[in-house]
Amino acid sequence: MPEHARRIMEALAAGSASGDLVQDALEAIRKHLGMEVAYLSEFVDGRSVFRRVDAPGLEHLIKPGDSQSLEDVYCNHILEGRLPELIPNTAKEPLARAMPITDAVPIGSHVSIPIRLADGTPYGMFCCLSPAPNETLNDRDLQTMKMFADLAARHVSEEQAAKTAKQRTAERIRRAIDTQAFRIAYQPIWNLNPLRPVGMEALCRFDENSGQTPDIWFREADEAGLGAELEMAVIRKALESLPSLPEDVYLSVNASPGMVAGDTFAGMLESLPLKRVVLEITEHARVEDYRALDRVLAPLRASGLRVAVDDAGAGYASLQHIVQLRPNLIKLDMTLTRDIDKDRARRSLAAALIFFAAETGTRIVAEGIETEGELNSLMALGVASGQGYLLGRPVPLADAIELCAKRTDRQAQG
Repeated sequence: MPEHARRIMEALAAGSASGDLVQDALEAIRKHLGMEVAYLSEFVDGRSVFRRVDAPGLEHLIKPGDSQSLEDVYCNHILEGRLPELIPNTAKEPLARAMPITDAVPIGSHVSIPIRLADGTPYGMFCCLSPAPNETLNDRDLQTMKMFADLAARHVSEEQAAKTAKQRTAERIRRAIDTQAFRIAYQPIWNLNPLRPVGMEALCRFDENSGQTPDIWFREADEAGLGAELEMAVIRKALESLPSLPEDVYLSVNASPGMVAGDTFAGMLESLPLKRVVLEITEHARVEDYRALDRVLAPLRASGLRVAVDDAGAGYASLQHIVQLRPNLIKLDMTLTRDIDKDRARRSLAAALIFFAAETGTRIVAEGIETEGELNSLMALGVASGQGYLLGRPVPLADAIELCAKRTDRQAQG
C-alpha cells in the first residue's frame, strides 16, 4: 500500500477528523482513487440502502437513505463472483455492460468490497465509482480499498453489536414493564420530635439475580426510550398501596422531570387523594423546561399534591433548581446527613438549607440517618423529619406498617 495511504489509514484508526470514521474513510479512499462517488451500503429487504455517502457536488443524485434494488446493481454479482471487485473499465466487462444501471448512472469504473459482520453475514458494500473508465486502477488500488473496507467493517460490526445489545436491553426492560418484574419496598418517614410516622417512601427493587441496581435499570430504560414507561409502571404499582396506609401517613413516589412533564402522568393521579401523595422530583435527567413542568404540576398542587426536591446537598439539586421548583419538601441527601455530628462543613451546609426552608415555608426531610449521633445532631439543627436505617429500612408494605405501629405504641407508652 502506498505510504500516503498508510498514513491516512493510521490517522483514521487513531481518530477521525469529523468524528465519523466511516465517513472519513470514504472521503479518503475516494480522493486516493480519484473517483467521484464513494458510499457504504446496507442490504435491507432486497435493496441496497446507502448509509454513508461521499459524493461532493452530486448530492442530488446520491445521498444517505437512497436505495436501489439488489437486482439492478452490481452487489450480488460481486458477492457471488460473477463480477470482479475491481472494474477499471465497465465497457470491457460483458455483464456490467449489459446492466441498465451502467449507462443510467453512468458507471465507467467501479471498485466494491463486500462488508461482512463478525459472524460472516453480508452487511453491504464499501464502494467507489466514477462515470469515466480508469485503466490505471490496479491490484494495489484494490488492496488499498480492502484495507479501508476492513476498517469500515470493524466499525460497522461494533455498531451492529451495540445495536443488538441495545435491542436486547429494550426487550428485557419491556418484559419487566409488562410483567411487573419489580417490587416496591417502603421506608418510613418520621416526624423526629416526637417520633411518629408521617410518610412512606416507595422504592423500586428489581430481581437481585439480575446483578443490576435500580439506578442502572432506569438509566438503561432511558437509553432504550422506555424510561417514562418504566417509571409510570413503578409509580402506578406503588400508588396501589395508598388505601392500606394509615390516613395520616403520606406516600412519597419518585419521578424524573421529563416523565412528569409528559402527556400521561397527570391522568394517572386522577381520583387519588393527592393530599396524601408527595412527588419527589429526581435528577435522572435535568429539567429542560421549568414552565412546562409547572404547567403539569400547578393543577395537581391545587388539588393537594406536595412536591419534594430530592438529593439536596449532593450536588444534584442546585439552589437554582430548588428556587425554580418551589418545593414543599427539601430532602437532605444521605451524603450530607452521613457523619453530620462529626463534620462541621456538613452541619454548616445543612444549617443553610434549614434556614432557607424556614424562610420559604418548606419542610426539611433528612435521608440516610444511621446513627444516634446523626439523629441528635439533625434534631439540634431543627430538622423536623427524617428517614434512614436507624429508623427503619426499606421493607415490604406490611412490615413497614407494623414497624410504624410498634414505634407509635412505644412512643405513646413512653
